[in-house]
Amino acid sequence: MDQAQPVRLTQQVKAGGCASKLPAESLRRVLSGLPRQADPDLLVGFDTSDDAGIYRIGPGMALVQTVDFFTPLVDDPFTFGQIAATNALSDVYAMGGRPLTALAIVCFPPDAALEILEQIMRGGLSKMTETRCIVVGGHSVRDAEMKFGYAVTGVIDPERIYTNAGAIPGDILILTKPIGTGVITTALKQGKSEPAWVERAVRSMTTLNSTASAIAIAFSGVHAITDITGFGLMGHCREMAFGSGVTLEIETDRVPLIDGALDAVNAGAIPGGLLANRDFAECVVAECPGSPIPDDLRALLYDPQTSGGLLISVAVEDAPTLLADLLNAGLPAATIGRISGAFTPDAGAPAILLR
Repeated sequence: MDQAQPVRLTQQVKAGGCASKLPAESLRRVLSGLPRQADPDLLVGFDTSDDAGIYRIGPGMALVQTVDFFTPLVDDPFTFGQIAATNALSDVYAMGGRPLTALAIVCFPPDAALEILEQIMRGGLSKMTETRCIVVGGHSVRDAEMKFGYAVTGVIDPERIYTNAGAIPGDILILTKPIGTGVITTALKQGKSEPAWVERAVRSMTTLNSTASAIAIAFSGVHAITDITGFGLMGHCREMAFGSGVTLEIETDRVPLIDGALDAVNAGAIPGGLLANRDFAECVVAECPGSPIPDDLRALLYDPQTSGGLLISVAVEDAPTLLADLLNAGLPAATIGRISGAFTPDAGAPAILLR
């Protein structure tokens, strides 16, 4: 590669990371019209909007499977590969599973330097090696826009599956990573970012959710887990509310933010995915009376995250110890709200209340 004029990966694509995904509402429309496959061993399918699919293969054993790939959201190829791998693994951890094998997915421009692809794949392999997930192969195609990711297969106990649908009234909500990766990486693409913002966002995006998952599933009072990715905090809260039939109350001033995220919003670094997430989720979100929320913070609640943290719904008696364990493990976790009651989609009441 030309070291004097390095290729900026973010300038090669229209949208980066999970902001490049299809809008949630578009995906919902398509999936809702597809026929369901009847199989008693299919424990979690695509119809529940969960993070991964789960298929029972025998007594006490099931496969957990997911696939995730996207366009570059940082300029360094090795770092891009690390983020893509960390993000793909996250769905397995969110379900409470253990990843075993992965298949690489490569879309690469035919005229781009192969050294770039090698560094991307080396970066991904470094995170797979860190969590002892074996890359067994993959598939590549020529594509004008670069994309990279993995299909990951793991194992899980069919009796210990964590989905969107388990949250119950009274639970406390804990988030294990700060939000803001979408606006910060958009600021990078637009030339508006500060190096410190990007450094903090990369540190978050390359932190595996393996430790957070292992700590969470050790508590019998953990009822539901999801990871916060492309649909943003509010989009994934919506999925938990609809899946569990509950109302989520979010204390917005307690939601952890990556330093620089508010600056990126105020600089106008708004990814298209953020606007799509607002179209999808804002209709079921309401602000509590007397709880004015600044516009920049409100926007961040819909920011599409790449390789975000876990949102954990846990019984109130277990919440303090769980939070302490996460913090003691060096994770920037925070209590951000609670499950306040039941929710019925057709009743007209909001699924999410902001304070």
